[in-house]
Amino acid sequence: MQEIKKKPKLKRRISLFGVTAYGVGNVLGAGIYALIGEIVGITGNISWLAFVLASIAAAFTGLSYAELGSIFPKSAAEFVYTEEAFKIRILSFILGWIIIFSGILSASTVALGFADYLSNLIGLPSIVIKVTFAISLIIFLSLINFIGIRTSTWTNILFTLIEAGGLIFIIIIGIPFFGEVSYLEIPAGSSFNSIFMAVALIFFAYIGFEDIANIAEETKEPQKNVPRAIIYSIIITTILYCFTALSVVSIAPYSDIANSDAPLTYIVTYVFGPIGGIIMAAIALFATANTVLIMLIVTSRMIYGMARDKALPKSLANISPKHRIPTISVLLTMILTIIPVFFIDISIVANATVFGVLINFFLVNISLIALRRRRPELERPFKLRPTIGWMPLIALLGAIVCIGLLFTFDLLIILIQTIIIVCGIIVFYAMKSKIETKAQK
Repeated sequence: MQEIKKKPKLKRRISLFGVTAYGVGNVLGAGIYALIGEIVGITGNISWLAFVLASIAAAFTGLSYAELGSIFPKSAAEFVYTEEAFKIRILSFILGWIIIFSGILSASTVALGFADYLSNLIGLPSIVIKVTFAISLIIFLSLINFIGIRTSTWTNILFTLIEAGGLIFIIIIGIPFFGEVSYLEIPAGSSFNSIFMAVALIFFAYIGFEDIANIAEETKEPQKNVPRAIIYSIIITTILYCFTALSVVSIAPYSDIANSDAPLTYIVTYVFGPIGGIIMAAIALFATANTVLIMLIVTSRMIYGMARDKALPKSLANISPKHRIPTISVLLTMILTIIPVFFIDISIVANATVFGVLINFFLVNISLIALRRRRPELERPFKLRPTIGWMPLIALLGAIVCIGLLFTFDLLIILIQTIIIVCGIIVFYAMKSKIETKAQK
């Protein structure tokens, strides 16, 4: 009999260190470099506490991901979780659609941010140059993605070390100034309620840990390493965020930091002069490039995972025998990410995807609760505690936090996300002949 060739699969090549770097790199992103000014403006010298509280709020959902990731270490993680919990194909498809859409728009937006930094740094701030730089970055990073997960991982580790190094640099230059201000001082006219207002804003600085779950299929010992990486990434970023907040208010008055368009660049320039601005601009290039790389990888794995489970055309699940990557999914992700770049200003739509991330987080927490109730027999290498009966309290708190944060968005953002979901429903039924529209029981 002729031997049937086995289809190539994704290969487990990412270590605990590598998968943690994915989480840290994506959580840090480039957002903190601008966000911290707004936070300090709201909370003053007590901003460090707001970061601690936000990390606790983010950890509720992070721990739900940790348990689910240990049970189902697969690409298209959120799709798999909701599919296993509810067996409603259109629900899991729409969740996957939201994540794919979020990844594409986020990568495009950050690529334009990279182009903005680079064009200003070399003194060529024209629109054509910016678009060219953004597209070139997407193509270059997609090529790294094509070469294989090992190359992508080492590139991410390098970029993450530089990115984290920028914050460590801020912390180090602040050490001589530590203790010169009161770290409980808040701006005049503010109250301790301001801290909780800032927590909602900071929460979004922690988005990124969830992407660890989507590379679980390429992670060594995922049942152990995925939960650990999620927990480690939240702890590491919280330490960096808190000490950065302490450092900046020690160096300069919080009112001056709040009024700066580039607060961390302002701090380094305050200490070192104009050379400081160049240093931080260079670090921002690596921070933005790293975010784009991670989003390209994670989005391509979401497309691959959904195709593997027959929620997208099966050709998107093809794996390269040589490089062990989902070739067509990587190529499609690159093309879809390039398209929004031509619209130049997609920030409003990109911000609307954050609303989608909260929907995603809510459904992940609810999926964990449902699986605890419906499938108690599942092996759980990592299990959330405490519980009351079958109810995991951390997942319940995570769901409540996400619902509360959904009410912080204005009507325009909700409308844009609604349009994205409706488009997803149309695509789902348009592909009816090429996919399975019912979940396997």
